[in-house]
Amino acid sequence: MQRIGIFGGTFDPVHNGHVAVARAAVQQLALNQLRWMPVGSPWQKQQPFAAPQHRVAMLQLAVDVEPLQIIDEREMHRAGPTYTVDTLEELAKTMPDTQWHLIIGQDQLARLHTWHRWRDVVAAVTLAVVGRGGVDPLAGEAVQAAQPRMERLWMPPMAESSTEIRHRLFRGESIESMVPEAVARYIDRHGLYRWADPALG
Repeated sequence: MQRIGIFGGTFDPVHNGHVAVARAAVQQLALNQLRWMPVGSPWQKQQPFAAPQHRVAMLQLAVDVEPLQIIDEREMHRAGPTYTVDTLEELAKTMPDTQWHLIIGQDQLARLHTWHRWRDVVAAVTLAVVGRGGVDPLAGEAVQAAQPRMERLWMPPMAESSTEIRHRLFRGESIESMVPEAVARYIDRHGLYRWADPALG
């Protein structure tokens, strides 16, 4: 049985923190493969600022040298809101002999009980929860009652965030230390995020 990680998000844009989490997941969870899963229309978050083709292109640049990491675009091509449970059901049909690891942050774990059919999500995966700064991530009472399979993915504190990157670009500030070099060049070449006020999102 192979072990595959699912790393979902808007990645708007992808940054060094995302890359570090993906690498740590492959190593710490002994994954055979990690699938970056950029969302199409997130139902619990604001709509992405960059167009889907730009977000995918930046991801491709970020994972270009990572042999066990691929980009799965299925959620970007699905009509309507993006639900994780739909993706898991699709994957289970095509790759039945797989142990799925859903990589989420502590903030996502705290809101997991609000996800669409969250109990089905918990039943289908092992939750790989990113713990930062030595803090042990714990689920809320509702999620704990479902007895989820959980693993801790330990990471050092990371300052990068897509929100801060968009703010910096809007203000005309440098982001070179926050994203992979190729991603910074892509953003500059296409003028991404410079004209959309992040405060309006």
